[in-house]
Amino acid sequence: MMIGVILSAGMGTRLRPLTDEIPKPLLEINDMTLLERMIKNCMGAGIREFILIVGYKKQKVYEIAPELEEKLDISIKIVENNEYNETNTSVSTYIATSLIEKECLDDFILINGDNVVDPEIITRVAATKNTSLIVDNFKQLNEESFKLILDDVKTNEDNSIANGIISEIGKEIDIALSTGEFIGVSKVVKSDVASFNEILVDLIDDDRQNYYDFAYKTLSNKTTIDYVLTNGLKWTEIDDYNDWKIANELVSEFEN
Repeated sequence: MMIGVILSAGMGTRLRPLTDEIPKPLLEINDMTLLERMIKNCMGAGIREFILIVGYKKQKVYEIAPELEEKLDISIKIVENNEYNETNTSVSTYIATSLIEKECLDDFILINGDNVVDPEIITRVAATKNTSLIVDNFKQLNEESFKLILDDVKTNEDNSIANGIISEIGKEIDIALSTGEFIGVSKVVKSDVASFNEILVDLIDDDRQNYYDFAYKTLSNKTTIDYVLTNGLKWTEIDDYNDWKIANELVSEFEN
């Protein structure tokens, strides 16, 4: 059964004082936490098992998890990144994905816990046969966008899914050369988990501040990756107050 892995360890310093006492995924929009909303999005794609990686204000997540399990009839496992203030998402991700590999679990969807997305985005990535990334090919890119460049690109008939090799990924890429932005929603199929974890270990050994996103560049040379294009589906990552405003607007739009 597919697993939802939600990164929830970061401090969210640019959103203070909103995050003084709670981690970012527990911020509420329209009386629902970001975490619960993302879990419900995943449930719409048939996911009932979740792994949450916690760090900053972790006790708050421990407190709310049983309530979510009972309310939504799901299973939640919490794992801790106790070095959350000294490491980055590669470490948090590996803590969860090494457990998935060890216990021979299933495919997993990996989501940044500060994302607000159109639920259709989760449905589309869950439906792919291969390891896959959601790539925004629509919105205006900027210096903060986590951009990628695909080589040898082939798209399906309706131009919703592309295949290719990631030649470059990161924020420093020339906007004009970029294929689009990786939005922090991806899927790794069971047969690729071991390779994904090996790459993460190399990234962590090189720099414990590395993002897990870089692992997909190497992985794209080892296996087939699907790039699911947003084609206008809306989303935002919440890093600062401008993002917070956009997230509130998007939630209202989605719910209406």
